[in-house]
Amino acid sequence: MALKVEMVTFDCADAQALAHWWAAQFGGTVQTLMPGEFFVVSLADGPNLGFQQVDDPTPGKNRLHLDFHLEGDIEPELERLKAAGATETERHAFGEVARWVVLADPEGNAFCIAGAA
Repeated sequence: MALKVEMVTFDCADAQALAHWWAAQFGGTVQTLMPGEFFVVSLADGPNLGFQQVDDPTPGKNRLHLDFHLEGDIEPELERLKAAGATETERHAFGEVARWVVLADPEGNAFCIAGAA
């Protein structure tokens, strides 16, 4: 029997709002599994994203984050995400081969947008 990643789940202060933010930014649809408690964002490609309401989300740096890759110029996508409430936190490059930008969603969860340098 083979295992597959079905969902990546985020602990959230406002699970419903954060689920809708991710769905809007990455073309997903929101399903309410447990009203006020647990929401799932289904994406066309990749695993589902889960958002669970918790009283005290884990503080500090994420130990896990999502990486997205975009062909072509990533600047327009970065500007779109920042206008929607994401915060740019870092920029990196690996020579002329690749570059990536670290962003945070409205609750501070890190994710990266990568593209050609």
